[in-house]
Order: sequence, then structure tokens, then C-alpha cells
Amino acid sequence: MRTDLNTLLPDPRAGVGIAIAASAAMLLGAYGFEYIGGLRPCTLCYYQRWPFAFAIILGVATLLRPALIRPGLAGLILTFAVSAALGAYHAGVEQKWWPGPQGCTSGGSGAQSVDALLAELLATPVVMCDEIPWSLFGISLAGYNMLISAALAVFIAAIWRRALPDR
Repeated sequence: MRTDLNTLLPDPRAGVGIAIAASAAMLLGAYGFEYIGGLRPCTLCYYQRWPFAFAIILGVATLLRPALIRPGLAGLILTFAVSAALGAYHAGVEQKWWPGPQGCTSGGSGAQSVDALLAELLATPVVMCDEIPWSLFGISLAGYNMLISAALAVFIAAIWRRALPDR
């Protein structure tokens, strides 16, 4: 059975290429939703883009230095795991399971005066992290980011394991 799984997995360099392509697709999708679809991102949405940009840079560096394929794959696993964690955190904020960053979630104001309230409102971003601007089958973009990132982490982990020397 293990041999069958190994034959389904691409070569490690091809796996890195898939990670680069998937990361680019995720970034293009995010920018497409923003600039074509008109969905303005919140602070956490911006944070979720960074791991994909890093994965592209790390992937290209790994392809340029084939001797570093295993450390590069390990770095990609960690990057996608962080991306999945960010997506899970944001999805939890959207579902009101836990609070989000201050100034990024709606809720009661702690202002003690009208001037303080005005200052707080002017300093608050327009797009709130705890609002779901788009969903499909009950899953928000943050939820899809979590699912796709976790799948990429597992996929790259399988390739990394295959790339280990035989014991």
C-alpha cells in the first residue's frame, strides 16, 4: 500500500512547483475577490496573504537550490500550517467563537465621552474581521483558506516524507 501512495505523489521538485502554483492561485483569488468582486479585506485577511507570498519565495528559492529540497519542503509545511492556523483563527472570529484583534471586530465601545467615541470611530477600520462578507456552503473565505492550507501542508508533508532517505 505504501508503494502505491508513493507512486501517486509527484517528484519533490514537482511538489514544490505545485505549492508555488497553489500559493499564486490563492493570492490571485484573494486579489480577484478584492478588485473584481469588490470584497474589501479586513486586517486578518491581509495577514492570511503573507504565508502564500512567503511560500512562493521559499518555493522558488528551493527550486533554485535543489540540494535544499528537504529543508525547503519542511519550510513549506510550516508555512502552510501557519496559514491554516491563521485561517482557523479568522474563521473563529467570524463565527464569534473568540474575540478578534482590537479595532478589527464590532461590539460595544468603551468610550467615556463623545470626543473619545468619535476618535475611536475614526481610528476603526471600515472592514470588520468578525463579519462574513462572502460564503459558499456555509464556509467563509477564511474557512476555505484554512481547508486549502491544511490540505497543502498534508500534501507537502507526504512529499517531504517520500524525499527522506531510506532507513
